[in-house]
Amino acid sequence: MINRCFLKSTVLLLPALLSASAWAYPIQSASIIDADVHTPAAAVRSTTPIAGHVFAFPVASKSIEAQKLVETALDQYENVLLDKSVQTARKATEKDPQFALAYALWSFAGRRSQPNLEAGRKAELLATHAPAEEQLLVKFFLSVQKSDMLPTITAMNDLLAHFPNDRHALYLTAEWLYDQQDYDRSVRMLEQIIKQDPNFAPAYNMLGYAKVGTGEPDPVKAISYLKKYAELEAAQPNPEDSLGEVSRFAGDDQGSLEHYRAALKLSPGFITSQTGLGDTYALMGEFEKATAEYDKALVISTNNLDRLHVEFQKALMKFWAGKSIDGLQALADVERNAQAAHEPYALFEIEEAQALLALTPMERIAKLHEMARTYGGSVEGMSEAHRNSFLAAIWRDEVRIRVEQHQIAATADPLQKLERLAAQSRDLIVEDCYESARGYVLFAQKEYQNAADELSADPRSPLAIKWLGVAREKLGDRKGTEAVQLRLKYLRAPTAEWYLTTHSGSPSAN
Repeated sequence: MINRCFLKSTVLLLPALLSASAWAYPIQSASIIDADVHTPAAAVRSTTPIAGHVFAFPVASKSIEAQKLVETALDQYENVLLDKSVQTARKATEKDPQFALAYALWSFAGRRSQPNLEAGRKAELLATHAPAEEQLLVKFFLSVQKSDMLPTITAMNDLLAHFPNDRHALYLTAEWLYDQQDYDRSVRMLEQIIKQDPNFAPAYNMLGYAKVGTGEPDPVKAISYLKKYAELEAAQPNPEDSLGEVSRFAGDDQGSLEHYRAALKLSPGFITSQTGLGDTYALMGEFEKATAEYDKALVISTNNLDRLHVEFQKALMKFWAGKSIDGLQALADVERNAQAAHEPYALFEIEEAQALLALTPMERIAKLHEMARTYGGSVEGMSEAHRNSFLAAIWRDEVRIRVEQHQIAATADPLQKLERLAAQSRDLIVEDCYESARGYVLFAQKEYQNAADELSADPRSPLAIKWLGVAREKLGDRKGTEAVQLRLKYLRAPTAEWYLTTHSGSPSAN
């Protein structure tokens, strides 16, 4: 079992908020430890004159309109209206060009699809003249996008120390922990929010996903949380969209279709629901209906990223339909479109599928090496944090393919690269990729207990979870095998990795 000491020696969280726990057969072992917060709340009291507030956060901006716009942008972000959040935050900077938090939120809200490095740099510069409380939030928004996660952890601890009961501070922290696959702590923080404020809708949305995404899936509880979300946000499409996706995870395809349609009634241009209809039909094997829904999504798409994702899903559907050669050609066509549009996030999604689904192991390895060269250095339009996680996935997949081809010696190089990246970035996503990669090698060496420990660290990878189940089966661990099979069931999604998980044989150490 890997020693996680390089992370455990640096990661701190408030003990009052986050006590350790794990499920009986843990998918995610504790990777953030409890300790005293290194900076007491008193140390971050404002030393700069305060001109206003954004919710409970003192800010330097004197513009009431800019303050209200940032509050709106944060509310939009929490309700997953990311494009609107970016637009609103940008408007706030127009009302007050010296407002650090407005620039930081602009950068933060756009980080998954339209990173804005200039907004981030502006925020960092202006924050030096902001109150200490505003600086805390700015630091958190900016640090999550960088290559080293230690400043994020520090900013998170400081933010929680100063605002331990603030629903926005708790939500932002819980969301980041969820993204880092630390599901247990994320859930506890979200539950704390709804105890304090039963009407804080965004927490119910995240809890809905968490209750099917953790080690002990509870689809009934997940749907219950999302129905409460829909009750609180009855006029918004996102609650129905979430119900559509989680219903599909839970195996209720008809319910999924109904909820996606309900979202589109509320907002006919809500493209994630339109695409979701195609995704659900594709998983159902209703390929003509899926194509029709994807084509509708292309009509309503308003930006290159959405359009390319729909084109990608249409290409991937060909594999579900048993037309792999056509699927590879379609992926190549979409790859060229993404390159022409200069959309790095779309391009990675497409290239990863090409690497996973290429016809021969040699072709898969060659594509992964090509990708490693691309993502081995800074990529325009992509945050360093995302680039690190993408690079880690590339090396993890190379290790798995090498193991499948009985090329154990050839795994040393990607493993060493993963180890260095995990130590440098202190990113739990990268660390999880490193551990599951080690798990593949240990499986091949028939060290099934250690392999299971390592593979359990990568809970979002269907392939890692599939191998974990086989490792526990070989150990004669019936209860553990059943738990993993249940976990795998709720990873069902129209992705290249799920296709490979369900269309390839079980791993073998022979």
